[in-house]
Amino acid sequence: MLQKSLKGKRYLIVLDDMWKTEAWDTVRLCFPCENKGNGILLTTRNTETKNLSLQMDSMGLDESWSLFKSVAFSSEALPYEFETVGKQIADECHGLPLTIAVVAGLLKSKRAIEDWRSVAKDVKLLVTNDPDERCSRVLGLSYNHLTSNLKACLLHFGIFPEDSEIPVKNLMRSWMDEGFLKLENDLEGEAEKCLQELVDRCLVLVCNKSLDGTKIRSCKVHDLIYDLCVTELQRENIFIMNDIVLGVSKCGNLSMQKLQPFKRVTGDEINYCPYGLYRALLTPVHQLIHFKLLKVLELRHIEIYNFPLQILSLIWLRYLSLQCRENLDIPPEICRLWNLQTFIVQEVQTFIVHGPSRIVKITFPEEIWGLMQLRHLKLPRFYLPDCPSESVDKIRHLDFSNLQTIAYLSARCCTKEVILGIQHVKKLGIVQDENDYGCFRDAGLFNNVHQLETLSLLYLHNRLIPASEKAFPATLKKLKLKRTFLSWSCLDIIAELTNLEVLKLMADACHGE
Repeated sequence: MLQKSLKGKRYLIVLDDMWKTEAWDTVRLCFPCENKGNGILLTTRNTETKNLSLQMDSMGLDESWSLFKSVAFSSEALPYEFETVGKQIADECHGLPLTIAVVAGLLKSKRAIEDWRSVAKDVKLLVTNDPDERCSRVLGLSYNHLTSNLKACLLHFGIFPEDSEIPVKNLMRSWMDEGFLKLENDLEGEAEKCLQELVDRCLVLVCNKSLDGTKIRSCKVHDLIYDLCVTELQRENIFIMNDIVLGVSKCGNLSMQKLQPFKRVTGDEINYCPYGLYRALLTPVHQLIHFKLLKVLELRHIEIYNFPLQILSLIWLRYLSLQCRENLDIPPEICRLWNLQTFIVQEVQTFIVHGPSRIVKITFPEEIWGLMQLRHLKLPRFYLPDCPSESVDKIRHLDFSNLQTIAYLSARCCTKEVILGIQHVKKLGIVQDENDYGCFRDAGLFNNVHQLETLSLLYLHNRLIPASEKAFPATLKKLKLKRTFLSWSCLDIIAELTNLEVLKLMADACHGE
């Protein structure tokens, strides 16, 4: 098909990072053999790959030093003794940009000349004629200088597909749920700090930032760093998996010597592990009862129609992600998952020819209020009951004090009792359905959510916008409206929100003249 679409046309095609000659020999057959001045440019580190007419030179000493200095010192004044040692280090990197940047990132936080001399000595010992091998050894040196929690956070990139751009929200939630972070009271802040330190060390690449440039939205790692992550995961037998399971010896016992942490299988092929020594599983599983120590469970490739009761035995579970097309009732026994921090339900899209597709509804029992560790609830639409009747007077003892994200809560549930129970939330999404008429008329309820920074309102038909800006919390920074059908005059109220930084008007947010 590609050959047919290119035939008779002029084109320039760029193929980045071609590792093997076999891959090029296969791909080249897709291009028509015509003499029309067409061009195919491919980049590779494999010098055996043919049809290359240009070999990139390594950086010169001045360029190497300029890059090293910009990473290690940025705009700071550079003392003479540091310049002398720094130039020696840059020279030992042999003009390889990734090597220079990583070593400079390692030294960025070090301001003792003895530390610089020690690193210079270590880099000098990493002598090899193979540029890739030399770079890999330097990456290993930088990895060894990381703290234990930063090592775990970096190695976690090895569970994602190579070269994939990773949403930072997903990455940081995985770090938190795996227990990689030290601070229990501010996990999100600690996760952001760890990510920024890995970026500063040039071990992680920033792909996208927020509109104001203050937050990282997505990131990735260089393929050589990815190789380091995979190698270290295998060498240290760390139980982190992505569509993978741990290998099991022929006698049926888990073997640390014969561990195969990256064996890819389907759900039906998962080997039985008698000791349940799995920590994370991101694949369909039918025999969950055998995974007693599971912390992360993501059923990403299978639709569920009822809540899998086997999950209720996984008492160490911190992260749970399900996928469904139909409405889902959560059983009262959910309270057994007392370690649960993140609960996500992804909706399988149903396309309807006439009219809008309906949103999946998730209904929680009263027992959900017993999950005091919850930090993130992300579901298409869910119903949250009031606190148990015998505890209404003690609502503050049952609130979700750790909850950071809740979306999308049915507007019908926006009672005073529920709002007080989620009063610490920072990101709140509210959605209305056909039975939510006349709900949430108490405009003062928003002010009870005194740490709210992001508010998303969906399908509300002009029922949830207070008559005054004073009804919104002063902390509100981001407001998203979709199918709210507001009159344009409501924007005058929104314009009075002094701390609002982002306003997103999605489809049918406003109507009228």
